[in-house]
Amino acid sequence: MIKLRSWPLISMLLLLLGCATVPITGRSQLSMIKTSELIPMSFQQYDEVLKANEISENNAQAALIKKVGIKIQKAVEAYLEKEGQSEALNDFEWEFNLIEDETVNAWCMPGGKVAFYTGILPVCQGEKGIAVVMGHEIAHAIANHGRERMSQGLITNGLLASLSLATQNKSALTRDILLQSVGAGTQIGILKFSRKHESEADRMGLVFMAIAGYNPEAAPGFWKRMAEMSDGSGAPEWVSTHPSNERRIEDLKKHLPEALEYYDKH
Repeated sequence: MIKLRSWPLISMLLLLLGCATVPITGRSQLSMIKTSELIPMSFQQYDEVLKANEISENNAQAALIKKVGIKIQKAVEAYLEKEGQSEALNDFEWEFNLIEDETVNAWCMPGGKVAFYTGILPVCQGEKGIAVVMGHEIAHAIANHGRERMSQGLITNGLLASLSLATQNKSALTRDILLQSVGAGTQIGILKFSRKHESEADRMGLVFMAIAGYNPEAAPGFWKRMAEMSDGSGAPEWVSTHPSNERRIEDLKKHLPEALEYYDKH
């Protein structure tokens, strides 16, 4: 009888049991949770975030967020339909909100619920910059990074790899894992895993914004402004959940030709 004593072997078996493929990049990913189980929980968390924060009363800014969001949404839908992958959007209920908060951040829940914070708008410097961020955050949802992160989180924390069972009592741990799945990891052991997601979302976001009619060449400029904001105070890449701004800009430039093929069709 073979005894499973090593995590590498266990991980291999898990990949065989639950595996999915990311659009555009084609990467195989861990998928131990049903989307139909994850999305309702993500919608609940999204509503709770909105209730706990102040929705911006700046109608012009809020309208711009929705405008860009809908354009990226339609681009995603068109791309997936062309690739015969429209089922990836099953159970999606798109929503775009602007939260009044100085935090420089934005995120997208599994299922298409997007939140922008007013603090990131000065860095965006207009519609193109918003499209950079919107494409990136929506890419996280399309790539099912939340599901992948939560699958790993449940396994790491010794929980059953079935969300319906793990959340019967709606434990605080499970809720925390879900919230982390759309934000930053907290354990150094999974930071590289999170950086992989960020880089993948950058590449996919370029394609989505290009299909939506936004020049993807705006992306490196946005991350250059982010670098200037950090003023060298960011953590070293090896202890960060995100790639360094310099690495990010370099990788974005590498993927620009792919995205420009979609943009040039407009």
